[in-house]
Amino acid sequence: MEESVITNYEYENDNLIDNTIRPETIDEYIGQTDVKENIKVFVSAAKMRKEALDHVLLYGPPGLGKTTLAFIIAHELGTNIKTASGPSIEKPGDLAAILSSLEPGDVLFIDEIHRMPRYIEEILYPAMEDFSLDIIVGSEGNSRNIKIDLPPFTLVGATTRAGDLSSPLRDRFGIINKLQFYTIDELTDIVKRTARVLDMTIDEEAAVELAMRSRGTPRIANRLFKRVRDFAMVEGDGNIDLAITEKALNKLKVDKNGLDNTDRELLMSIIDKFNGGPVGIEAISSSIGEEVTTIEDVYEPYLLQIGLLKRTSRGRVVTDKAYEVLGIPNKKNKAKGEQTTLDLD
Repeated sequence: MEESVITNYEYENDNLIDNTIRPETIDEYIGQTDVKENIKVFVSAAKMRKEALDHVLLYGPPGLGKTTLAFIIAHELGTNIKTASGPSIEKPGDLAAILSSLEPGDVLFIDEIHRMPRYIEEILYPAMEDFSLDIIVGSEGNSRNIKIDLPPFTLVGATTRAGDLSSPLRDRFGIINKLQFYTIDELTDIVKRTARVLDMTIDEEAAVELAMRSRGTPRIANRLFKRVRDFAMVEGDGNIDLAITEKALNKLKVDKNGLDNTDRELLMSIIDKFNGGPVGIEAISSSIGEEVTTIEDVYEPYLLQIGLLKRTSRGRVVTDKAYEVLGIPNKKNKAKGEQTTLDLD
């Protein structure tokens, strides 16, 4: 039997740690200042009116804190939270079971809501608008319509692909927030908070270095912190300093810009195989053996954010900055220079 890179124990232990370090209140939540302040107002107003909070849509790249915000909203409202994922709701009965278990004011969090089947969406519309559920039970020819009254609740939907949501579903959310990549300062604060929660010591320089290599994403910052912690405990004295942090991150092949092997492979593939672009996403996917959705959701947003990649009407293009970061000559610019020289002659 082939040994897994990540054991079940490590996976469950990491999940336990993630729950431990997750902030519980809006004031503990670092970053996303505008979103945080607005949610604080909306929650307070809903409590003053003694009403359920309007439905909330959170969107943005993975790892920016959408799930954490959903739990914080429930905590601030003083209610329970039920969780589900879009792909797991396959039948009307699945949705009915979830909705009928809600208590007044509860939060229902649906992750990857863009992957929910459209016929399930249509059942969700009256639940969101009128707090009622209309479902058809029984087989064809012997079916009947059942209407179930639901208590007022708040649906919090999270998605990495807001554009894939249907307009009728998107329009039923009263509060829509886009989460942005985090700054180095915000990520540094997150790393230091994680160190305190896990009872580890970390130097300021080490925290900044971790933040710089975390792709603007708290989930990655916390994941890298845990791996650096391992190196500090095994190969150091337990203190996380700059030297052990750089050693660990270099071993993990995460460079100063936060790029990993797949990022570099993606950029080099466009440069070597497609002359720097433009090239279609499907061609890139085939070239590096990654799913199109993985490239679009996980890798592209950060490469676009830091200016190493551009989207054009004809496809993806590697920028001049990418050549500099990768430390390779830009043959296109060289060819342009030679052409200009010939023209002058």
